[in-house]
Amino acid sequence: MNRMYKLISIIFTVIAASAIVTLSAFGGSAPDEKHHAGEHQYGAMSQSAHEHGGNPLIEEMVALDAVFRDVVSGVAVNDGHRVHMALEKMHGTMEKTHEGVKHGSVTLKKNANRMSEFVDQDKQFHGKLEELAKAAHKNDGSAMLSLTKDLLDRCVKCHRDFRKE
Repeated sequence: MNRMYKLISIIFTVIAASAIVTLSAFGGSAPDEKHHAGEHQYGAMSQSAHEHGGNPLIEEMVALDAVFRDVVSGVAVNDGHRVHMALEKMHGTMEKTHEGVKHGSVTLKKNANRMSEFVDQDKQFHGKLEELAKAAHKNDGSAMLSLTKDLLDRCVKCHRDFRKE
């Protein structure tokens, strides 16, 4: 069990760092805006949309940060219902981001010429979120843990590929 607590601690640390990096990499906002966008409240999405000119990618990252915290907490105590309920908040975010890509409101600060790769990674990521929702519905603790780790690895890869250093 001690090993699981260490893993959860590492995951929380990476999530917090990822949220900060994502908001600064994709948002190009001033420091005080980063602070507000990084607040981990579900209501922060509408505030974030205003601060970032309606950038759906930033909205998705803010939502994902809050959701992932709930997912990790649910996985840690093998609470599939909690995980499933957290994931519900992500519905529609991918579509909004992809619509923003089409209309130019979503831009990448690094490797902007690889937008189609970004979109493919995003689709795969959301596919894994769906797998996690199914595992959560079954309350399959081992699948939830494995998928959560995989999702975190995908977050890190995307940030390495597309965030400005």
